[in-house]
Amino acid sequence: MIPLFTVSQNREADLYAINSLGIPSISLMENASRSIFEKILEHFPKITQKDEISILVGKGNNGGDGLAVARHFINHNFYVNILLISSSKELKGDAKINFEILQELINQTDRGKIWQFDGIKSLIKIEKSSLIIDAILGTGSNGILIEPLKSIIQKVNQFKSKRVAIDIPTGINADTGFGETIFNADLTISLGEFKQGLFIQNGKLNSGKIEKGYIGIGDEYFNSLETNIYLIEPEDASFSLPKRRQNLHKYSAGKVFTIAGSEKYTGAAYFSGNSPFFVGTGAALLAIPKKIRTQIQDEKIGLIYFSYGENEYLTEKDIPSFEEKLNWANVISLGPGLGREVETQAAILKILVKSVGKKVVIDADGLFPLNKNYKKYDLSNFILTPHHKEFSELIGISLDELQKDVLFYGRSFTKETQSYLVLKGSPTIIFQPNGEVFVNTTGNSGMAKFGMGDVLTGVIAGLLSQTNEISQALIAAVYLHSLSADLLSLDKTEFGFTAFDVMQNLPKTIKFLNESIL
Repeated sequence: MIPLFTVSQNREADLYAINSLGIPSISLMENASRSIFEKILEHFPKITQKDEISILVGKGNNGGDGLAVARHFINHNFYVNILLISSSKELKGDAKINFEILQELINQTDRGKIWQFDGIKSLIKIEKSSLIIDAILGTGSNGILIEPLKSIIQKVNQFKSKRVAIDIPTGINADTGFGETIFNADLTISLGEFKQGLFIQNGKLNSGKIEKGYIGIGDEYFNSLETNIYLIEPEDASFSLPKRRQNLHKYSAGKVFTIAGSEKYTGAAYFSGNSPFFVGTGAALLAIPKKIRTQIQDEKIGLIYFSYGENEYLTEKDIPSFEEKLNWANVISLGPGLGREVETQAAILKILVKSVGKKVVIDADGLFPLNKNYKKYDLSNFILTPHHKEFSELIGISLDELQKDVLFYGRSFTKETQSYLVLKGSPTIIFQPNGEVFVNTTGNSGMAKFGMGDVLTGVIAGLLSQTNEISQALIAAVYLHSLSADLLSLDKTEFGFTAFDVMQNLPKTIKFLNESIL
């Protein structure tokens, strides 16, 4: 696991370095700037002294870092444009010192120029730059930019230049990942430790490759800090896979009972019902209306179909026909493709009440009856797998409000309900009742297709059926599901694979994962 930290924890690290270790603050800035310079050259090896570098400089310490970085480039024979977003008179402390040094260096070398921003037309001076470095705000943004910053970022994002953000892209809230107008970086160099906002929401979408920059203190300090949000690593997923004994039989290898599908949505039932087999489940049953069984039955995989009712969808009167199977299963998987008929909603709620105390995975239409009413039901140890829109409707807030602080709402929900939440998106985030959060690090845009979520539901149910460790099963399921898509994209690109491909590729993905960490 890679721990992530808040803005306040990173600022406390600076104070620790200054007050406890006795490192002058300007030395921290110098360490950071040197690290940034080296990371940029490492990441962009084709950048040469023939290329023009431009740096957008704010008035705070982030701007000071940018001014120090400019000096390193000039000292290595690069030509650098420095565009001051605020007046040089507003620079203070270490930023002011670095500005004065830089002024003298430019006077002596003539390898750079300092410009004062005086309107959007000023940006024409840097439009042809090969590389633009963002040193405007750093962690000082709440996610909403005011003018002229908003217009500056919008304009710079249109340039063809490569873009680097120092610490965090301007416009991103470093704690929540929220942002409206954001510097779109190809590389972000996080100083000190990784900020949690870089890996979630718009932070993930706008940060590009994320590297860690050195400020002058070792890992020991950050290792002593408490955090409860982590990035999932390959070793975590491999370790979290169920341990299989040699004397397993089909029932001891997990029993999944999936209730999914309706006349309108047959594919969802197929994917969610069959996926458990591809991650090791020994016995899987799929309950579907009799009228659609012939549309989805596939004898090649081995799924057993349990047909019910006379309608094209689930109703309360169908429950007695499979109530015994609810008790039989290690895991109940409920929701994909059930539809939103009033009778179906009533049936779902009744099944949830009957399933208290069991491991239940609730997805898609299985979540709909709980919207704004979830507090009436015991969801402890249930696993809910909504995408962002479904989750916002579940807890009764707008999608825009959710996006402002996904971590807050996810943690609040799981603490209140004692459930597990797999919030699907880019990235998918796992929330636990104890407050721990795990951020997935695999996946690509090719997963934005019908059926992907249904496959994930089946993978979760399948791994859960083989272990009592809910947390580990979720980590392995989320990581494997997206890793399967990543491996497929190598040959088929992100345009060419489907949910069916992801499902069938799961065994090879498990083999690849286990072999890659040996």
